[in-house]
Amino acid sequence: MSVTLKNVTLASGKTTNVSIDGEHITAVGHDEHGEIIDCTGLVLLPGFVDLHTHLRQPGFEQSETVLTGSQAAAKGGYTAVHPMANTMPVADNAGVVEQVQRLGEEAGLVEVQPIGAVTVGLEGEKLSEMGSMHDSKAKVTIFSDDGKCVSDALVMRRALAYVKTFDGVIAQHAQEPRLTQNAQMNDGAVSAELGLAGWPGVAEESIIARDIMLAELTGSRLHVCHVSTKGSIEQIRLGKARGVQVTAEVTPHHLLLTDQLARTYDPVYKVNPPLRTQADVEALREALIDGTIDVIGTDHAPHPDEAKQCEWSNAAFGMLGLETAASIAQLVLIESGKSSWERLVQVLSVVPAQISGLATQGQEISAGSIANLTLIDPKARTTVVDGGASKSNNQPFRGMELPGRITHTIFKGKFTVRDGVLTGKA
Repeated sequence: MSVTLKNVTLASGKTTNVSIDGEHITAVGHDEHGEIIDCTGLVLLPGFVDLHTHLRQPGFEQSETVLTGSQAAAKGGYTAVHPMANTMPVADNAGVVEQVQRLGEEAGLVEVQPIGAVTVGLEGEKLSEMGSMHDSKAKVTIFSDDGKCVSDALVMRRALAYVKTFDGVIAQHAQEPRLTQNAQMNDGAVSAELGLAGWPGVAEESIIARDIMLAELTGSRLHVCHVSTKGSIEQIRLGKARGVQVTAEVTPHHLLLTDQLARTYDPVYKVNPPLRTQADVEALREALIDGTIDVIGTDHAPHPDEAKQCEWSNAAFGMLGLETAASIAQLVLIESGKSSWERLVQVLSVVPAQISGLATQGQEISAGSIANLTLIDPKARTTVVDGGASKSNNQPFRGMELPGRITHTIFKGKFTVRDGVLTGKA
């Protein structure tokens, strides 16, 4: 593909032309060649990278497949996603992670970089084949039992020490299981009023505090998944102040939604960790702005209708997130007037790529860089209507008007989304 994106606005606010030939950006400036696309009013950013996606394949194809999840990712402006290991079979060996990566290559819409399990079968007891997964074609660098916590401190210490040998990362789902048995929502005034079993913030915060100390002890890299409470932020801030190699993510839904939505008894709002209070939401937003929280991870968790359209206590935990994440980031960082497009690039693209080691993602928009790019119309307003390109429909933002619209996504120099429409394989 030879194309010039004319009159794009970069994150810095500069307006320029960006020319692409093949997989690479060939010029940033006034040169024009190939097809000319007028991008006046559009913001051009490096393609987004999601450190926390559930693509469900293999084993749960009724919820999502690598193809349909890749389509949702492309529609959301993503050029790379990291699918979690809680598939069936579990991605705890080289064979499964290579299968997932191969399915991603066949879909051809985004870079699919699998996350491997920390323990065999996500059972929290025996370490998985992390070394062989790292040495495989999939080149796994991030390991997580997401959906479950590595609650045994000795197992967690051994995992952190092991991945240090190849500069890997352990991504922890921080949830003390003994404190959350049968929990249904945030522990607080609303849970007491509704009579639903509460999920205390300390269940998350205690594991984060422990793991930061273990990361400090081992000198290893720790990533905290889906931070949801003010207390968790305080633990992460203290760890960073001590020089511990800890990074953290927040989901779009924890930046916007609160436990008050449980009053509807609509299971679309049932998620792990649960939606918290408005005070927690405000603390998470400030932590994202000031850098205590490093990235936005979608925790895109598709489920079929029968798993969500039922009574609350029997419903599955999880929400969709890939197609709406950029809009919520714009709402929190830009529309609030508290931050900038440069910060949005950091949390959606640059830093997640750095954490996972994806060298072709999150690059500066400059001549010679791989053309993994996203164009946004920042003035557009979109009312969320359904699950979008995902195979599932558990969309928590349905009916909400959100700012911004992804108009184009470019993966390795080819359009995967053009004028808001999927174009097929890159």
